[in-house]
Amino acid sequence: MEIAFITNICPHYHIKTFEVLAHYYDVDYCFFSAGDEWYWEQKHGMRMGEFRYKYLPGFHLGRTRVTPSLVTRLWQGNYDVFVKCITGRFALPATFLIAKLRRRPFVLWTGMWMHPQTLFHRLSFPVTRYIYHHADAIVVYGEHVKRYLVGLGVKAEKVFIAAHAVDNDLYSRSVSEEEKAALRDRLGLSSAPKVVLYLGRLEESKGLCYLIEAFAMLPRDDTVLIFVGDGGWRARLEAQSQRRGLAGSVRFPGYVPPGETLPYYALADVFVLPSVTVPAGKEPWGLVVNEAMNQGVPVVATDAVGAAAGGLVQDGANGFVVHERDSVALSQAIERILSDRELRHRMSQNARRIVAEWDNERMVEGFRQAVEFTLGLQRRDAWL
Repeated sequence: MEIAFITNICPHYHIKTFEVLAHYYDVDYCFFSAGDEWYWEQKHGMRMGEFRYKYLPGFHLGRTRVTPSLVTRLWQGNYDVFVKCITGRFALPATFLIAKLRRRPFVLWTGMWMHPQTLFHRLSFPVTRYIYHHADAIVVYGEHVKRYLVGLGVKAEKVFIAAHAVDNDLYSRSVSEEEKAALRDRLGLSSAPKVVLYLGRLEESKGLCYLIEAFAMLPRDDTVLIFVGDGGWRARLEAQSQRRGLAGSVRFPGYVPPGETLPYYALADVFVLPSVTVPAGKEPWGLVVNEAMNQGVPVVATDAVGAAAGGLVQDGANGFVVHERDSVALSQAIERILSDRELRHRMSQNARRIVAEWDNERMVEGFRQAVEFTLGLQRRDAWL
C-alpha cells in the first residue's frame, strides 16, 4: 500500500505521528511549505523523522505557495491513496484534481470547525465545500470537527476521528526538583509562588488580554502569570500588565524551544488557553493542552479551543471550560483550581489519565480507518 501524504511541513509535534503511520503503510510525505505561515512559530523550524519525505521547492504568488514539482510527483507516482491536509491554496486543489483524474481515493485531513470569515475564505468556500462533499473520506481532529462537517451535509460515515495527539512519552517525562528550582531562579520566583502558565504565540487569536484581566481579578498576591512565547502582541500585553499594576507578577521569558518547555509545565499549577474566535477562525485544537496534561497540569480553556470542544478538556474533571472573552469566568475558574488543593490534585491525576488515551496509535487509527474505507469503496466500484 503506497500513500502520498501531502501537508505543509513536519512540525515537532507530528514527528511521532508520521513515524507511526509510516509503520503501517509505505508513505511518501510531501511537504510543500517554506514554513512561513502566519500561524506557525518560525523559530520552531521544520523537522524530520524516521520516514521518507521531501520538502518541495516552490515560489510565492502573493500569499499562495506554488510547488510545480508536487504536480509532477503525484502524477507520475504509483500511489494507491492520496492524503491531503486542508491547507494550501495551490496544493489542496492540485492534489484533489490529480486524485480524481487518476481515479485514486482522496482523503482530506482537517481540524477546521468554523469556516474562516476573511474575504478570501468567504470567496473560496464553495470550492472548500465541494472538496468536503467529494472527498472519499475525511480525517478530523475530533468530534467537534465531525459535527461541523455533518452540519454542512457531509455524510457522517465517511468522517473518521484521528484524536489529536503529541508524543506522550516525551512530554510525560519526570522533571526533577533541580530543574524546577533552576527555572524558578531564572524567572526570579524565589518565594515559589503559585504559577498560572500560558505557552504559545502571543497573538490576538489567543485571547491573552482577557487572561491578564482575569489574573488582575484574582484575590491573591502569591501568584505569578507566565507568558512563554513571542509574537506581535507582546508589547501590547506588557503595556496592559503595566497599566493594571501587574508588572511585578507577570513574566515574559520570551521564546522557549519545544525541547525546553517541560520545566515550565512542571512548575505550573494551572495552564490557561484563552483563545477567541477571530475572522481567521477558531483554535483547531491547541496541542499545548496535551503537553500540559502530560505533566499533570489542570487546564482552563475557552469554548473556542478545539481541545475543549473535541473532548480532551473535560469540564470539572481535568480542568474547566469557560466562554470565550469572559474574563470574570476565566478568573473564577483559575481561582477555583488555585485555592482548592484537593481539587487541583484530583484534576492533575485525571489530566494524566485522560491524555494518556490521546496517543499517536489512536490518532493513526483514524487515518487507517479512513484509508481502509476508501479502498473498500474502490473495490466495491470495481465490482460494480
